[in-house]
Amino acid sequence: MEFESYDRRHLEGVLDICLEEGWQSYTTDPDRTHRALTAPGVTTIVATEGGDVCGFSQAQSDGEIQAHLSVLAVKKAFRRQGIGQKLIEKSFQEAGGTRIDLITDDAQGFYQSMAHSVKLGFRLYPDAEPTD
Repeated sequence: MEFESYDRRHLEGVLDICLEEGWQSYTTDPDRTHRALTAPGVTTIVATEGGDVCGFSQAQSDGEIQAHLSVLAVKKAFRRQGIGQKLIEKSFQEAGGTRIDLITDDAQGFYQSMAHSVKLGFRLYPDAEPTD
């Protein structure tokens, strides 16, 4: 397994993973996804096996204190092999920071297996109506 910084040649493999996850916000416009994965302050790491992308992470960071894990995904066929944890480690190394925050819909068990503290969080949408 190789871990390296994302570049355009990885885009198709990343999109395949996003398609497998049902993430239309990434698969609808590949050029937009590439821009998001290479934006200033973003660190995107890919895990490859034989040149094929089998996982990726995207982190945003100030490089000193705060980082945010925006995306972590591993192809279903490659899960439970330590790839996700290694992607997080590489994200920390490359992006910098002393902590990394994240939100998850369905991977609580994975993240709970690492040293962590639980904090209340919100995902805000600019055009949505407030809810109680």
